[in-house]
Amino acid sequence: MSAASPAKPRRSDRAKAEARLGWLLAGPAFVVMLAVTAYPILQAVYESLFRNRLTAPDDRAFIGLGNYGVILSDSLFWKSLGVTTGIMVITVVIEMVLGFALALVMHRAVKRLRGLLRTAILVPYGIITVVSAFAWFYAFSIDSGYVNSWFDWVPGIDADLNWFAQTGTSLFVIIASEVWKTTPFISLLLLAGLAQVPSDLEEAAQVDGATWWQRMKRVVLPNMKAAVMVAVLFRALDAFRIFDNVFIMTNGANDTTVLSLLAYRTSIGRLEIGLGSAISVLLFVCVIIICFIAIKIFKVDLAGARGER
Repeated sequence: MSAASPAKPRRSDRAKAEARLGWLLAGPAFVVMLAVTAYPILQAVYESLFRNRLTAPDDRAFIGLGNYGVILSDSLFWKSLGVTTGIMVITVVIEMVLGFALALVMHRAVKRLRGLLRTAILVPYGIITVVSAFAWFYAFSIDSGYVNSWFDWVPGIDADLNWFAQTGTSLFVIIASEVWKTTPFISLLLLAGLAQVPSDLEEAAQVDGATWWQRMKRVVLPNMKAAVMVAVLFRALDAFRIFDNVFIMTNGANDTTVLSLLAYRTSIGRLEIGLGSAISVLLFVCVIIICFIAIKIFKVDLAGARGER
């Protein structure tokens, strides 16, 4: 009489064991990161409730939501919010289109060229943001730049254009520098999503006579929805917190002030810790709202995206 075979663990038990192992591995790092990020946030919320200027320490007083009232009634805050939102929307849209095109090129490239191609595409993302901002600033500078020399032969275009003297041209250079540097990051995320699309589904659609656009719309994009959401969310949050490029190129001149620069000027420049903390808290609230909107729009089933059933 043969011995009874041991019972196989149920799938739900296996999933629970994997989740428990994941928490054991990532738990310590999660606790450390939570402590590191939670303290500054709580400190900023606490400081935002006080009238606190470092040049007048004896004048510190609890004013509740008074700082928020001052900020929300200031037109400069709303103008900065509009500039920040505009930069975020434009850069994310352009980067998603270009990033997806680069991801398709890397995904379809010949195996021998994939490594070289991916390395070349990712070079801009490896450059430090400050270095990249200075490079773009000097390239478009009216004194030391070389970009204006490209338009010497173009009729109707001022070859001595001061790109950083007007709002439109300043924002153009800022957005272009952002797109150039961070599009490789988007392409890398979308490339990971393309790798998860079953090739047999694409082949079946092609056999059925589907065009390239139909295959993209009905097969590829739906199967990489999670990767698209991650790319949009990560990049939108990063673009909304833009600081380096604006600080180096214009320092907020010509109506190019963004929220991060406004918080910096208020806290560091004017030493208004209470008002600066309130702006930082409102910036954090905006980031939370962006996360909520992105998750609601994409409605991604993360469990299904991991292949769980």
